[in-house]
Amino acid sequence: MNTVNLAQAAGNPTVNVSIFLGVVVVTLFIVYRVSSRNTTTADYYAAGGGFSGMQNGIALSGDYLSAASFLGIAGAIAVYGYDGFMFSIGFLVAWLIPLLLIAERFRNTGRFTMGDVVAYRMKQRPVRAAAANATLVISFFYMLAQMAGAGGLVALLLDVHTAGGQALVICVVGVIMVLYVLVGGMKGTTWVQIVKAALLLVCVSLMSVFILGKFGFDLGSLFGRAAEKNALSDLILEPGARYGRTETSKLDFVSLSLALVLGAAALPHVLMRFYTVPNAYQARRSVVWAIWAMVLFYLSTLVIGYGASAIVGSDAITSAPGGENSAVPLLAFHVGGTVLLGLVSAVAFTTILAVVAGLTLTASASFAHDVYANVLKNGNPEPGSEVKVARITAVVVGALSVGGGILATGQNVAFLVALAFALAASANLPAILYTLFWRRFNTTGTVWSIYGGLASCLVLILFSPVVSGSENSIIPGIDFALFPLSNPGIVSIPLSFVLGIVGTFAGERKGPDEGAELRDEMDVRSVTGIGAS
Repeated sequence: MNTVNLAQAAGNPTVNVSIFLGVVVVTLFIVYRVSSRNTTTADYYAAGGGFSGMQNGIALSGDYLSAASFLGIAGAIAVYGYDGFMFSIGFLVAWLIPLLLIAERFRNTGRFTMGDVVAYRMKQRPVRAAAANATLVISFFYMLAQMAGAGGLVALLLDVHTAGGQALVICVVGVIMVLYVLVGGMKGTTWVQIVKAALLLVCVSLMSVFILGKFGFDLGSLFGRAAEKNALSDLILEPGARYGRTETSKLDFVSLSLALVLGAAALPHVLMRFYTVPNAYQARRSVVWAIWAMVLFYLSTLVIGYGASAIVGSDAITSAPGGENSAVPLLAFHVGGTVLLGLVSAVAFTTILAVVAGLTLTASASFAHDVYANVLKNGNPEPGSEVKVARITAVVVGALSVGGGILATGQNVAFLVALAFALAASANLPAILYTLFWRRFNTTGTVWSIYGGLASCLVLILFSPVVSGSENSIIPGIDFALFPLSNPGIVSIPLSFVLGIVGTFAGERKGPDEGAELRDEMDVRSVTGIGAS
C-alpha cells in the first residue's frame, strides 16, 4: 500500500470522531463533577492541597507525558533509531533533579506559583513580574508542540491535507482545553491527568507486548527488521543517525541533552503540581510515583518506535500527514486496524488536551496571582477577582496557543518541546536553585538571571535553523539563521547561571535588599515545612 493510500485508509473517520467525542464527553463530565468545590483561590490553583502523593504522582506523569512523548519520541525512534531514544533518556533522567533538590523545598516555600518561591525574600514586584513573564513564554512554547501534534494527528485520521483543515482542528482543541480550565480548575485538570495517564500507560504497555509477540519476543529480530525497512538502514542501531554526522550536530546533541536534563525541574506546570499535595513528604512521593510511571512509558516507546519502523517503514511515516508524529497511529492501524487506531488516537488526543489544559491553567494562574494580585494590587485583590482574572487569562492564552500551533504544524513535537525545556532551564532553574540554596542571592541577581536566560534563549531560537534556513524550519523560504545549533541550551543555560552571580554582586553595591531578614525564615521553612500550610 503506498503512502497516499495508507493515509486515506487510516481508519474510518466516523469511528475516530465518535471515539474522540466519547473521550471528550467523559473527561468533561469528570471535570464538572469534581469542580463543584472550587470556591476559593486555593481550590482553583492547587485543588486545596488535597491529593495524595500517589494520585499527584500519576497526574504528574500525565502532565509530563505529552504529545512529545507519545507521538514525537516514538516517531523520532522510528525514523532515527538510537538518536531518537535519547529524548526518552533525557526526559527520564531529568527527574533526579526535582527528586533530590527541588520537590520538598519548593513545596514548603511557595503556595501557588514559581513566583511565590523566587520572590519569597526578594522585592516582590520585579521578581514576580519576571517569573510570570518566564512562565507565560515557556508555557506558550510547550503548547505549540501540543497543538502541532493535534493538527498532525487529526490530519492523518480524518485525511485532512489542507492547512485550513488542520487550523480548524487546532481551534477545536483550543476551545476544549479552555473549557477544562474554566470549569475544573486544578482539581478537574488533575483528575483528567490521572485518567489520561492510566489510559496512556495501559495503551503503550499492550502495544509493546503485542509488537514483541509479533517478533517472538526477540529484540534482535525486531531491531533487524526495523533496520531493513528504514531509509537509514543499520545506522538506526547506533549513535549518529541524526546528531553525529557533523561537528555541529554533535554539539547540538550536547545542547539538547543539557536542555532535557535540566529543563524538567523548572517547567512551570510541573512545579505547580507540588502545591496540590498537603506536605513536602507527599511532594517527594509524587516524584517517585511519577518516575516509575515514566520508566514504564519510556521503555515502551523504544519498542513502539522500532516497531513502527519495522512494520510501517520510515518512508511511509515521513510521507504521511503529520510526518514523524504519525508513526504511532500508523503502527496502530497496521497492527489492529480501524478500532485500535481509533483507541490509540483517542489516547493521544486526550494526552494533548490534558497537557494543554495544565499549561493553560499554569499560565493563567501565574499572571493572575503574580502580576494581577501581587504586582498590580499589592497583594490585596478584591475577593473573587483573582480567579476571575485567571479565567480571562486562560481564554487569552488559549487563543494565542491556537495561533502559534497553526504556525508550528508539521514540526516534530518532541523537538519543539525540547525548546520549551531549554527556555525553562535558562530562565527558571538558576533562579530557583540560587533562591533555595544560596543565602546571598538577591533581587538583582534574580531579575538578571530570569530575564537574561529567557532573552538569550529566545534570541538564539529566533536566529537558529528552527525558525529559518532549512526545509524543516517554521519559515522555510527565508534564511536568517545566524546561530548554527537548533537547541540553544549550551549557551543560554550557563549564561543564566553566570548572570545570577554577577547580578547578585552588582546588587550588593547598590545597597541591601528588602526582605533580607527573611533569609533565615526561608531556610527553616524550606527544610522543615513550618508555616507552609
